[in-house]
Amino acid sequence: ENFPYFCCKLLTKMDIESTPNRKVHHGLNVKRFREMLGIKQEVLGDAIGVAQQTISNLEKEAVIKDEILEKIAKELNIPVEAIKNFDEEKAINIVANTFHEDSGGYITNYKCTFNPLEKVIELYERIIKDKEEQNALLRQLLQEKK
Repeated sequence: ENFPYFCCKLLTKMDIESTPNRKVHHGLNVKRFREMLGIKQEVLGDAIGVAQQTISNLEKEAVIKDEILEKIAKELNIPVEAIKNFDEEKAINIVANTFHEDSGGYITNYKCTFNPLEKVIELYERIIKDKEEQNALLRQLLQEKK
């Protein structure tokens, strides 16, 4: 799974019942996800059939109609709930409290259980072996043609 989609799944699982009066700004959330994915307003607009200026205006709206949110979510490849429920404060809290030295997320994603340099050396050794085999085959073909 790609990183933004994984984050969306994680963030939509947050307990939204604990803060029933919170105000989610759909437009800001669309902008955040669009920027995280490196997509320009013009590109997103073309994908859903509206102008860049319309996307700019949508990103300023606190509440966006469900049918438009569904189109945007589909193009960004994220769940609609991620846009509707994303709370930046909770997201920062999750990241801050999840990625430290002893956490499962840190150990799983950042602590290497192998030496990366050894993997690079193995790759180069395989490349050299393949080239040597190719050279031997070419020499054999040249010998047969003589």
